[in-house]
Amino acid sequence: MQTPHIPVLLNEVINLFCPMKEGYFIDCTLGFGGHSEAILKKFPNIKLIGIDQDIDALNFAKKRLAPFSNRVEFVNKRASEALKNLKGLDIAGILADIGVSSFQLDNEERGFNFESDTLDMRMNKNQELSAYEVINYYPKDEIERILRDYGEVRNYKKAANAIVSNRVIKSNRELADILGKVGIKDKKNLAKVFQAIRIEVNNELNELENLLENAKNIAINGTILGIISFHSLEDRIVKNKFREWSKNCICPPEAIKCECGGNHALGKIITKKPVTATKEEIKMNPRSRSAKLRGFLFN
Repeated sequence: MQTPHIPVLLNEVINLFCPMKEGYFIDCTLGFGGHSEAILKKFPNIKLIGIDQDIDALNFAKKRLAPFSNRVEFVNKRASEALKNLKGLDIAGILADIGVSSFQLDNEERGFNFESDTLDMRMNKNQELSAYEVINYYPKDEIERILRDYGEVRNYKKAANAIVSNRVIKSNRELADILGKVGIKDKKNLAKVFQAIRIEVNNELNELENLLENAKNIAINGTILGIISFHSLEDRIVKNKFREWSKNCICPPEAIKCECGGNHALGKIITKKPVTATKEEIKMNPRSRSAKLRGFLFN
């Protein structure tokens, strides 16, 4: 079976979860099952719950993981929703790879890349909101906000004005051409615009916040949580949340002395700095360049 997606930081993920002995491993973003396949091979006493809102990815993963069928359950939902139903299990590890898969990026029908004939960008094809509605119906100030906050686009006002002035826009290719006429031509800056729209369509930052909160709620003593992010907005959320969870004292900053008991830490951060791809991996898979893995151990 040809695999359309190369799992990033695979060795690093295995190393992060190496203390696992038995129980459940929850892959919140199963994708095409690359990380999960490696986990199942490495840890024979681990059972897997694979979650993905993209039914195409889930169906592929089912075939890939068929040799482990007696150890695997599949869930077709947003991860934040699916995690709510897993409280009470013996959870050894939780992984979320927050990136868009190579299959989604390269498949022009899904409307994620610059050359696509559609404006879509939905990770869940059943949801109503797509990039078409965002680009063609959102007011200009909302598009400015999205480009500024989610893409950190330098010329966000000029870009938003170009979008609104050229409606109706029907494809990613047409959108890229319009942006090119106002100076947003190179792939790096185009990618920022497309990233911003994709985050809005899929509510990605709120989904990450909810995923972290629900992972915390179902974690038990010894649960390892690993998050792979691909841009600074996501990484900042993960970093700040892990810092918050690792604090013993939760007194307000103005407190002269600790009055909370100083025993509120939920666990400890197990990656002092984010783990990044090796030069060898980046050479083999350029999309791994921006990947960052952070880990947390619950107590």
